[in-house]
Amino acid sequence: MTIELGILAAHVPSICHRENVPDFQQDIVAKMDEISKQIEEIKPDAVILISCHWQSTFHHYVDVSPRHNGILTAFECPDIISDVAYDYPGDQQLGEELVLAGKHARLPVIAVNDPTYVWDYGTVVPLRYLVPNADIPVVNLSITMAAGLEETYKWGQAIGEVLNNSDKKYVFVYSGALAHNLVRGRHHMPTVSEQALDKQFIDYIMNRNWDLAKEMLPQYANVAGVEGGGRHLAMLLGTLEDRYKPSFLTYAQSSGSGNAIMTFEPEKALQGSK
Repeated sequence: MTIELGILAAHVPSICHRENVPDFQQDIVAKMDEISKQIEEIKPDAVILISCHWQSTFHHYVDVSPRHNGILTAFECPDIISDVAYDYPGDQQLGEELVLAGKHARLPVIAVNDPTYVWDYGTVVPLRYLVPNADIPVVNLSITMAAGLEETYKWGQAIGEVLNNSDKKYVFVYSGALAHNLVRGRHHMPTVSEQALDKQFIDYIMNRNWDLAKEMLPQYANVAGVEGGGRHLAMLLGTLEDRYKPSFLTYAQSSGSGNAIMTFEPEKALQGSK
């Protein structure tokens, strides 16, 4: 099989609890609810998720734990995300396969198997919507600050090769915002210039100009302050490359950040539906 679905997902703190979602972010929640139904239909063997809030310094980490169980209070915003319990199965075998692929690509990739490790909210929040029954194994990945966009892209290629040569079905979630020069007041949109850059990047993806999106990413990430330095987007480009048809679902603000929800379906799936 292959990566059956790619998802650019939001994790803004204000959507952690459904009852607290502001009006201007309701469409984010609605679209992720719709995607969760799509995931149910796929029945994937595992979900792989890279989170912009698991920021490692030097190494690429892969959480290979057989079980992810904990209680999250987000240190950035404990007034919004506090005492949030989660319990998801893991996939140790898959995680270790990804680690091995990274090492073969001569990248500093390390497995983490620690029951005391607590997930970040960039992992927990989107999974609360995308996998609400907590019934699909999850392998999550860090973004690595010492790794540039090109190295992250290469790591994505190595991961994609493993997943696309498997006899199992996978969903890949890229958890992070686009423009991310934050300001106080969650109702604020990114600046007009930042929105224009977000739109141009999305347009390149939607028109399947993957090479131009990759070429744009470094300067775009710098100017618009793309979350995680754009590493989740480099991972997206590396794992999916040009074999997937994108769909743009929605875009909403959160404290000056731009949050897009997009999905990516493999060509063979689209051909099979015709």
